[in-house]
Amino acid sequence: MIADNTSLLSVAEAARRLSLSQSYLNKLRSAGGGPVFVKFGPRRVAYRPADLDAWIAGMVRASTGEAEAGAPAGVAQ
Repeated sequence: MIADNTSLLSVAEAARRLSLSQSYLNKLRSAGGGPVFVKFGPRRVAYRPADLDAWIAGMVRASTGEAEAGAPAGVAQ
């Protein structure tokens, strides 16, 4: 359970933290392969900083060949 809503980031804040555009983060959320998120209803989405950090850690690759294998499906980079 999240005890403090101040620890949640909006889509804009999460995109800035990840150095991505909001539209690309939205595409990742729709297509899958992006960071996990919290959904509060039909329109409210938020991200926990720890989930963003975990997603970044999962994207670490040793070579460009590995990066292609780990790219989110259905989303052009």
